[in-house]
Amino acid sequence: MGRYVFSSHDGFGLGHTRRNALIAREVARLDPTAEIVLVTGVQRPPAWLEDPRFSVVRVPSLIKDQTGSYGCEGMDFRTAVAERARVFGSLVADLRPDVVVVDRHPFGTAGELRPGLAEARRQGATILLGLRDVLDDTATVRRELQGPGWQGVGDVYDELLVFGSPLLCDHERDYGLPYPARYCGWVVERPARQVRDKSTVVVSAGGGGDGETLFRLGIEALRRRPALRGVVTAGPYAGDWLRRLVRGDRELAGRLELRRGGGSTVDLFAGAGAVVQMCGYNSTVEALAAGQRAILVPRRAPRREQAIRAGRLASLGLADVLDETATPEEVAWLLDQPRRLSQKACARAGISFDGATLAAQAVTSRALEAVA
Repeated sequence: MGRYVFSSHDGFGLGHTRRNALIAREVARLDPTAEIVLVTGVQRPPAWLEDPRFSVVRVPSLIKDQTGSYGCEGMDFRTAVAERARVFGSLVADLRPDVVVVDRHPFGTAGELRPGLAEARRQGATILLGLRDVLDDTATVRRELQGPGWQGVGDVYDELLVFGSPLLCDHERDYGLPYPARYCGWVVERPARQVRDKSTVVVSAGGGGDGETLFRLGIEALRRRPALRGVVTAGPYAGDWLRRLVRGDRELAGRLELRRGGGSTVDLFAGAGAVVQMCGYNSTVEALAAGQRAILVPRRAPRREQAIRAGRLASLGLADVLDETATPEEVAWLLDQPRRLSQKACARAGISFDGATLAAQAVTSRALEAVA
C-alpha cells in the first residue's frame, strides 16, 4: 500500500487543489490500496473534495490580495504560517509518506513546508513538485526562481512535473528553470458525451471571487441576444451580489440560470453552444476538452498568467480573447461566430488532456520503487 501526500497552498482559488484532487483520483485507480491525503487551504470545500478514496487535511487559508500579498482572515499572518507548518509536519511524521507532491510553490507560500519536507526526505520519501502550464510573465518568474522561495529545490525535490506542454510554455527556455522537467499534459476531467444546445451560453469565472467584471460583461451580452439563454456558473467565493443580480433581472427572467459550487464545468461546457470565461487553468482546459473555442476575458493582476495563457491559445487558433474593458457588443458579436473546435484542433496545437493519468503514473511508480 502506497502512502501519498498532496499539498497545495490554495486559500482563495480552487485550481491547485483541483489539480491535486484529479491526480489523486488517478493514483487511487492505479493503486487501489493507497492511503492518500490532500492538504489544502480551501475553506469552502466544493463537492469534488468529498471523495472516500482520499482524506483532506485543512490548514489556515492564506489569501492573496490585488497587490499579490497574502493575509489570513481571522488570524495574523505569522500565526497562520506557523500553524500550516505544524499541521504539515505532523502529517508527514505520522503518515511517513512514500511520495509527497507539492503544487506550485516548492516550500509553501511562506516557507512553511520546509521542516515537513526535510522530515519527509529524512524518512526516504520521494518529493515531487507540480507546476501549471503558465506561471507568470518571464521577468517575474525568473526573479522568483532566484529568490529564497526556490533555494534548495535541487536538494529536496526528486522531479518536477509540468501540467502542460513546452509547445505552449517551455519552462526551461521561457523561465530559465534550472532543473529538468517532465511534461505530463493538461490535468482535466474528460467530458461525457453531451447533446450540444447552441442557444445556451455558459458564463464562468472559476472560484468566482474575482469574476464580477466577467459576469457583468457576459450577462450584458446576453441581454443583446434575446434568442440565447445563459447559465452563470460560479464557485464558492462569488458574493451574494451575483445571486441578486441574476435572480433580480426581470428582463432576463426565464433565460438566465445561476449555478454555484466550483466543481467541474467540463460537461456543462460540452453541452453548451458557447462559453464566456476568464482564463484560469482549470476552466480553460475544461473548455478546450469540451471542444469549445471559448471567449476569454483574462485578468491581468496580481499575476499575468491568465493573459499570457489566453494570448497563446488565441495565437494557436483555439480561443478568442477580449480585454476586461471590452463592451457587451464585442462579446455579443463573438457569440454570433462559430464557437466549436474540431476534434483535431487541440492535438495539432500540442494540447493533450491526459495529464492526470501521466502524472499519477509518475507518482505511483515512485511509490512502488519505495515499497520495493
